[in-house]
Amino acid sequence: MPRKWRSSNARAVHRAKKKFGQNFLVDERVIGEIIAAIRPQPQDHMVEIGPGLGALTRPLLGKLEHLHVTEIDRDIIARLEHDYPPDKPGSKLTIHAGDALEFDFGSLPAPLRIVGNLPYNISSPLLFHLAAYAGQISDMYFMLQDEVVERMVAEPSTPAYGRLSVMLQYRFRLEKLFDVAPVSFRPMPKVNSAVVRMIPLPAGVIAVHNEDLFAGIVRTAFSQRRKTLRNTLREYLDETEFAKLGIDPQSRAENLSVEEFARAANYLNQRRPVKRDFSG
Repeated sequence: MPRKWRSSNARAVHRAKKKFGQNFLVDERVIGEIIAAIRPQPQDHMVEIGPGLGALTRPLLGKLEHLHVTEIDRDIIARLEHDYPPDKPGSKLTIHAGDALEFDFGSLPAPLRIVGNLPYNISSPLLFHLAAYAGQISDMYFMLQDEVVERMVAEPSTPAYGRLSVMLQYRFRLEKLFDVAPVSFRPMPKVNSAVVRMIPLPAGVIAVHNEDLFAGIVRTAFSQRRKTLRNTLREYLDETEFAKLGIDPQSRAENLSVEEFARAANYLNQRRPVKRDFSG
C-alpha cells in the first residue's frame, strides 16, 4: 500500500504514487538552499514542474507576482485548486493539468525560468523535451537523481559521459550545485539526489547546421559505446574523412567533445551526396 504523507499546510494526507515517481521534498534547509540558488524576482516568468505538496511552490509564490505549475496528479491538482483558488481575485497561481512531457512550454511568456523536483522515472526524456525550448528559456533549476546529474555535467573521456551529456551540453551550460540526501524526502528514495543549474548557451556558441543529423550521429555513436568510431560511424565516415576531421577512428564516442560531434555533423551536412538518411 502506498505510504501517506502530510504537507506542512495540508488539510489531509496524500498517498505518494509510485507511477508518478513521487518523493516529496520536506527538508526546510534544502528548500531554502534551492530558493537561494534560484533567486526568484517578482516579475520573473516562472514555471514549476511537478509542484507536489508545495515545498517550492509556497516560497516561490511568496516572492513572485505569478507562478505557473504543471501537474499530472489529479489529487494534487485538487489540493492546489483548494489552496490557491484559480477564480479568486488576485490569484497568483496558474495550474496546467497534464503531462510535462507533452506540455508546450513555448506557450508561456519568455524569457522563461523553469524549476522543479523532476520525477526520476522520466527525467531524461523530459530534459530532451525541454531542450527544444532553449531559445525561450533564461535558466532552469532541477532536483534530479545524482547519477543523472553526473551524466549531464560529465566531461569527455570519463565513464559518465554519454549521449545525454552531449545533447544537453550542446545547448546549455550545466553546473551541479549541491547534493541532497534521501532523508530530505518523504518517502525516502533509494538513490541520492542533486540540484543542477542549466543556462542556455548563446546562439552559435556550438554551431550545428542540421540538428537532426547531429542527434543521429550522437545516438549512433553511443549505441555501442565500447566499439570504436570506425565501427559505429562506418555508414557516416570513411578513413579519409576521419582524417580530414581530425578524429581518430580508433577512439570511442566517449572520447569526442561536443564540438567534435558538431564538426562531424556539419561536414556531413555539407557533403553531397550523403551515404544514408540521417533523419531516423
